[in-house]
Amino acid sequence: MARAGVSMRKLYGPCAAMVLVYIAYGGSHILVKIASNKGLNPLVFIVYRHFIAFLVLAPFAYLIDRNKPTSLTISMTINIFLLAILGSTIHLNLFYAGISYTSPIVTSTFNNIIPSLTFVMAFLFRLERVNIRTARGGAKVLGTITCIGGSFVFTFWKGPYVTKGIFKEPLIDVYKNQGCGHRSGEDWIKGSALIVVSEVAWSAWLILLTLVTRKYPAQLTITVLICLFATAQSGFLALIFARDLEKWKLHWDARLLTIVYCGVVISGAGYFLQTWCISRNGPVFTSMFNPLMLIFVAIFSAFVFSERLHVGSLVGAFLIILGLYLVLWGKKADHEVAPEP
Repeated sequence: MARAGVSMRKLYGPCAAMVLVYIAYGGSHILVKIASNKGLNPLVFIVYRHFIAFLVLAPFAYLIDRNKPTSLTISMTINIFLLAILGSTIHLNLFYAGISYTSPIVTSTFNNIIPSLTFVMAFLFRLERVNIRTARGGAKVLGTITCIGGSFVFTFWKGPYVTKGIFKEPLIDVYKNQGCGHRSGEDWIKGSALIVVSEVAWSAWLILLTLVTRKYPAQLTITVLICLFATAQSGFLALIFARDLEKWKLHWDARLLTIVYCGVVISGAGYFLQTWCISRNGPVFTSMFNPLMLIFVAIFSAFVFSERLHVGSLVGAFLIILGLYLVLWGKKADHEVAPEP
């Protein structure tokens, strides 16, 4: 019993951290939607947010990690450079490009394949122990399937409304200037392919980050270097595809707020907390919290855009939380075995 209590306490901190991360992600989706409506260029946005994160975190990384017995070798620097390519340059740029060709529903749907992709990759790289003949091993598999199923229910099944709009008029109306034209089939396929590649890159980022943190435990320094490399990589792309200087000008409006928020909270604190959680519990644990973002975005949208919740939203949210609980219950067994040498 004492060992079980200790194993559960090892999950409390990372669970709280991941919930906070996806609350922050939910807020960022609202801000990005507002800023995009005001003309924020995605390429410029990615450059600015990572550069701000680098400036904010670099002093803390120097003070906290300078006395750690770590050595930043050439091979480790290359691995961190690859992390920046996968998690920031490829994932974010393809993600925003895919949105421009498809609809939000396609984006949110493909976003929910991350847990299954990460689960399969972690199993193939032997980063996740799964024995389906045990109760806890079966719970991991069943929880993953339930969580993904709940995400699809949340996305596709609407049903009748169960709530009224919190306000008669939305606090911010981002839809009044949007057209309702239909995308061609070719654009739909192109956008879907871009988003799928984006999500595969993010799952690969989670796997590679697990391997990197095992050899280089200075998580804050890793986060700073990822932001630095991502700034350079995305900056190179932006100089090619966003050369108009007007797109780089910042003003005191929602676009600047979005850049600062995403730079400090998402690319800064968010990357660091995910790196810390991965170093303790592996990539599958971190990816399983991804569907929570659907719930938080729906809640925030109800307040800001006065959107109404459906029966499908509540059923999907219940399945997401149930699946997450099953995986966490299965993960508890990972802390009850002897630590790896």
